[in-house]
Amino acid sequence: MKNTFRYFNSSAEVIRQTVLMYIRYPLSLRQVEDLLYERGLDISHETVRYWWNRFGPMFAAEIRKKRIHCGNFSRWRWHLDEVFVQINGETHYLWRAVDHEGEVLEVYVTKHRDRRAALSFIKRVLKRYGRPSEIVTDRLRSYRAAMRDLGNAEHQVCGKRLNNRAENSHQPFRRREGAMSKFKDIKTLQKFSSIHASIHNHFNLERHLVDRPTFKSRRSVALTDWRLIAA
Repeated sequence: MKNTFRYFNSSAEVIRQTVLMYIRYPLSLRQVEDLLYERGLDISHETVRYWWNRFGPMFAAEIRKKRIHCGNFSRWRWHLDEVFVQINGETHYLWRAVDHEGEVLEVYVTKHRDRRAALSFIKRVLKRYGRPSEIVTDRLRSYRAAMRDLGNAEHQVCGKRLNNRAENSHQPFRRREGAMSKFKDIKTLQKFSSIHASIHNHFNLERHLVDRPTFKSRRSVALTDWRLIAA
């Protein structure tokens, strides 16, 4: 088996932990550098940047592959929503699809919020996960036009507060965006948001819905799986 870390001076454990700290928590590159230094690891913030760019997509792809293979998502009801993101003073749109349990299915960045962008986003989700029974959206006309083009208009549902699941799913990313002091280009936004969504899914343990022993058990399993996935 090919060793992904063979040409790096640092151990695989250090690289995995560094990538996890930067992607999962709302920390800047220099904050991760300081935290590692407190633990006796002298690693530059530029090294942190290089590691998440190099290994983040690989780890996220393994997580997605495992979750799709195991079917850890719902085809009952999906929620679609979009938020604006500023890149160099220009407004872009980050589209997000989640299932009824809050599992992030897909994130997609576009320059516009028209029918073509909505159609491209929905096609992307359907191709990877199949068709759900219902798709909940807000009243943006682009969704209705795209669903009509796909012949799926009868499955669209709109209503007040019905789409809170998708709107709430933006919050972890918004906190992460603040720590990064915005994004420099659309490719970086697409790359980071995809990685962040996959790792957020992996550690989304619903701690507010279970007791302490159950949460600790789930957390241990998630960390063990992370070490295997990132190996």
